[in-house]
Amino acid sequence: MDTLTDIDEFVYEPSESVVQETNVYAFMQEYGIESYDALIERTCSDIEWFWDELITHLDIEFYEPYERVRDDTDGPQFSDWYPGGELNIAHNVVDRHADTASSTRNTVAVIWEGEPGEVREVTFHELHRQSNQVANTLDELGVGTGDTVGLYMPMVPEVVSILYGCFKVGAIAVPIFSGFGVDAIATRIEASTCSVMFTGDGFYRRGDEILLKEQLDAAIEQVGHVEDVIVYDRLGADIPWVDERDSYWEDVITGQPATFETRSLPSDAESMLLYSSGTTGKPKGIVHTHAGVLAKVAKEIYFGFDHKPSDRFFWVSDIGWMMGPWMLIGNHTFGGTVFLYEGAPDYPHPGRYWEMVERHGLTVFGISPTAIRALRKAGDEWVDRFDLSSLRLLGSTGEPWDPESWLWFFEEVGGGDAPIINISGGTEICGCFLMPLPIQPLKPCTLGGPGLGMDIDIVDLHGNSIKDEHRRGYLVARDSCPSMTKGLWEGDERYLEEYWSTWPDLWDHGDWAQMDEDGLWFLHGRADDVLNVAGRRVGPAEVEGTLIDHPAVTAAAAVGVPDDTTGEAVVTYVITEPDVEESDELRDELLDHVASELGKPFRPRELLFVDQFPMTQSGKIIRRAIAATYRGDPAGDLSSIENPEAIEHIDSDAR
Repeated sequence: MDTLTDIDEFVYEPSESVVQETNVYAFMQEYGIESYDALIERTCSDIEWFWDELITHLDIEFYEPYERVRDDTDGPQFSDWYPGGELNIAHNVVDRHADTASSTRNTVAVIWEGEPGEVREVTFHELHRQSNQVANTLDELGVGTGDTVGLYMPMVPEVVSILYGCFKVGAIAVPIFSGFGVDAIATRIEASTCSVMFTGDGFYRRGDEILLKEQLDAAIEQVGHVEDVIVYDRLGADIPWVDERDSYWEDVITGQPATFETRSLPSDAESMLLYSSGTTGKPKGIVHTHAGVLAKVAKEIYFGFDHKPSDRFFWVSDIGWMMGPWMLIGNHTFGGTVFLYEGAPDYPHPGRYWEMVERHGLTVFGISPTAIRALRKAGDEWVDRFDLSSLRLLGSTGEPWDPESWLWFFEEVGGGDAPIINISGGTEICGCFLMPLPIQPLKPCTLGGPGLGMDIDIVDLHGNSIKDEHRRGYLVARDSCPSMTKGLWEGDERYLEEYWSTWPDLWDHGDWAQMDEDGLWFLHGRADDVLNVAGRRVGPAEVEGTLIDHPAVTAAAAVGVPDDTTGEAVVTYVITEPDVEESDELRDELLDHVASELGKPFRPRELLFVDQFPMTQSGKIIRRAIAATYRGDPAGDLSSIENPEAIEHIDSDAR
């Protein structure tokens, strides 16, 4: 069970000329670092040196210089990064690029395409003006440093101005996923105590109008403390209205002055309150700072995604998922261009993403493995119709890959010469623990290695390092990084319990990890989902991967359920390829396939055919909800589920 299979051959190796053109190679030359291994050793063992040099190397601007890199008097759990310094994210991502003397003033900051096909471009000069108008509006409403402002918005260019306007006044932005229902919205508004909310009347999804305002109204009615709602008119829809509370964007934003003096804030001033996707229970309020988020995401875009001035960067995301702010802040730190898309990936046809890559000359494209599996089902012909030669890097995150889907993405979409920068981290650090660098050879499904400046390890049950033994173990961080959450909004007790209670001074991220003999890292799913069958342990991702390897299966979920004989038994749910007929014969074949590959003890007790799985907005299967549904128990907190209807149908779909 501890061996790596089907992913042991290198399929990508960058040429020497490609390596020498990368940003990370230039960094290595500057500091006399001769190899990838030496780079990881230097940056991950002397992390204060790295995070100090990074600020200068990436030209991150502080209003007031920091006195030291870090104060960890209270341990890694409560490290204070860049104490004494003052800065503002907004200055770094928009103000300085819109300066009259800046070469990026008229550079396109945002390209947006609506689902019906309309396109808008926003320059840094225009983004600066609108961000200032948002800041003036918030100032007028009495929003100041440390106040929370909610963003329940469609993915339109105005979300960028709202986010940066919040930063400018020192408010804490609270992005909320546009696909959430009433209870999920209410949970976040109530916890964060937002008094001001931004929303839209709605957006388009598969040709339909999806209305947001009435969802928000119902959530506010539950909570009761929102004083002002500013509505962006995307659809021209007839929506409910509360005269004393609601205002249209055009009426309150566009008339504001287009100048605002961005506030200088301490390094540890809160910038965002991001809610975790909640695969294991009630969502957690993750608190991020101005200095921490800025340093972390800028590093990842610059080194991991090798930012170039000509890049056009598209990551499939919503502003309510960590990857939305990550993409915006990281690229805009360098005056880069970000592409936003409003609608569905398969409307009006399954080639919509590939069509937009061609139309806009996109150079970096990031997506979840789940989405790629769905698009692969549509067939290669949809990829072949479009010119994807502009793509130079691919990205992915959210869950483990299966080799077949990874190779399809690499070969069919990337043409075999665009590396997949497969990253894994979390909302808790607004970035990555693991990420490949563009100078690395890659095997299918790999996450490369530790991110620069990240002291990451793999340990056994007792917290002892087993990384070099090439065995599967628990992914941990042995030290902090600047973007590590500043506790939880709910308080330090839950923060310490969630992340620091398993082993002394080790951050337990809850993932199974493994490093192979060539030094490449892989993930095998959530360790807290581990299945224990008659004393034998296996991760659900391993069972799922075995099923997905079968040509009849496109996606799978494995859960543990009580069993009188073995204590716990494996139950699997399978989505088949579209041309496959579901049958008892196929079910038996798949059960035997798992037994053959993993051993008879792990032969699932039952295999059910379904049409969809409950997923978080980041594409993770919520196994706890599936297991609860199977047992007939309440599914628990569903506020982070993107498609709650999947819970309702999973019983009726099973056949």
